Amino acid sequence: MSKPVICIGAALVDELFHATSELLLSTTTDATVTKTTGGVSRNIAQQLALFNVPVQLITAVGDDSDGDWLKQSCSKAGVKLDATITRKGLSGKYTGILNVDGSLHTAFLTNAANHLITPEHLAKNIDLLKTASYLLGDANINVDTAEWLLAFSKETGIPFVIEPVSVPPAKKFRDVNLDGLHLITPNEDELPVLCTEKSFLTQLQIEELLNRGIQNIWLHNGQHGSALYNREKSITLHAPSINVVDCTGAGDGSLSGYILGKYLGKEDIDCLKLAHTLSAEILQVNGAIATHLTQEKLLGLVPKYYPAV
Repeated sequence: MSKPVICIGAALVDELFHATSELLLSTTTDATVTKTTGGVSRNIAQQLALFNVPVQLITAVGDDSDGDWLKQSCSKAGVKLDATITRKGLSGKYTGILNVDGSLHTAFLTNAANHLITPEHLAKNIDLLKTASYLLGDANINVDTAEWLLAFSKETGIPFVIEPVSVPPAKKFRDVNLDGLHLITPNEDELPVLCTEKSFLTQLQIEELLNRGIQNIWLHNGQHGSALYNREKSITLHAPSINVVDCTGAGDGSLSGYILGKYLGKEDIDCLKLAHTLSAEILQVNGAIATHLTQEKLLGLVPKYYPAV
């Protein structure tokens, strides 16, 4: 049996309010609303499972109807929940306010229970963790949990990836020893808060993270594309030109595509092409998951966005 990707972090209910006219402060704006399953780690886990990659999700949900819905959606997609926690009370919720063009205006996070994913809980499930091909944690988890996972990664040789999520959770890792971390995936807003103030230029920030022992930094620059940096090389790739419908989950999808590429044994540049292709497909639909794609269809779409020269 193939080794699973194990995702550790948030599973949330996403409520997205998409403005149908320009957002104005202190007044009413017409909008459409959608309710979907979400959370960074959950999104990545579900997307990978839909591509027939074995996945385990370690998260925490409430014992309410939303929690049941979250668990059912994971199970239906093929995501295993052997070490997931169900607590008494409400499940976490992400409420996003989207501009007319689908870009994020602001968002709110409520009732998140990621603090329950403790080093002690992970230690109880260490036999499961030892089966992983990759460990992926989103920055909603506690710092001590991330530190435990990094130590476990260094001990076992299983690559550990951190997805910063957004500026507030990313800030927690500014002063954390990340030596040996396989990959971190900030965007242009998250990168500066991971670094000291003296690193005020992008290249200085990349150098600081490499000097702190992070093996790979994958910097996302939205519509301009992304760049992967390590000690041996840097690779840049432009983003496809598309009409954006909804930006929710595009970053999660990008990382799903990259991990899929690694799982399939592809080179870094081909992993980036898969990542950008999946992200482009997600940006053109409502919701955070490309449910219309199989692994075969995704692989077949890469030449559409990145024709052979």
